[in-house]
Amino acid sequence: MTKRPIKAITFDLWDTIVHDDSDEPKRAAAGLPSKRVARRDLLHQFLNREAPIPREIVELAYDVGDAAFNKVWHDQHFTWTIGERLNVILTGLKRELPPEAFAELVRLHENMELDYRPNPAPGVHEALRALKGRYKLGIVSDAIVSPGRCLRELLRGEGLLDLFDSFVFSDEAGYSKPHPGVFHAAAEQLGCAVEDIVHVGDREHNDIAGPHAVGARAILLTVVKDRGSDNTQADAICRDYSDFLAVVESME
Repeated sequence: MTKRPIKAITFDLWDTIVHDDSDEPKRAAAGLPSKRVARRDLLHQFLNREAPIPREIVELAYDVGDAAFNKVWHDQHFTWTIGERLNVILTGLKRELPPEAFAELVRLHENMELDYRPNPAPGVHEALRALKGRYKLGIVSDAIVSPGRCLRELLRGEGLLDLFDSFVFSDEAGYSKPHPGVFHAAAEQLGCAVEDIVHVGDREHNDIAGPHAVGARAILLTVVKDRGSDNTQADAICRDYSDFLAVVESME
């Protein structure tokens, strides 16, 4: 059977284009807590301004909110915005914040990744520049805390934004990987059939099974983390971005 030509390549963001949590050592060096702790501290501070509340109660409510988010994300392929997540937590606590305070709390959550930015994956700049002009390039990424607005700013800060032709972020698309809709949305933006796309990512459930379900091909990337290359259904594996172009060419 003759393979369709590859017209476009889409990339996951976290642990594919940027190294997730590589900002944590930078935060620690600046004397700051981890993002997980900082988010709970923020909510506690904002609530305490209105009326005292024990830190451990906020911690428990936040943990429950995160568990609910993860369940919806994994099973229903939908990522609540951080505003929606905070509203769920506040409802559980039977508390409210004034609109201006709530908006500021949301903004501080969303921008946390921009204060101390994660590092790019090793070799990603060179690989993307080698691909530019040969293939259409897109991002298909779940927005876990930071929305697409902030994720574009991360890419812009690394000089990568202009290398991409399309962006599908879950908070803007209305659903997350591996929902077929995100890959069809990418194909529409890129002006090609979804079967002509190769998607690249680090998670079997989202980045391999997802594109396969719509007829696209997939590359498992282990440059940052190897999440199971010994048992992957990916069409190819890339372990070093210096080999990426050769991996794509071998698929054609």
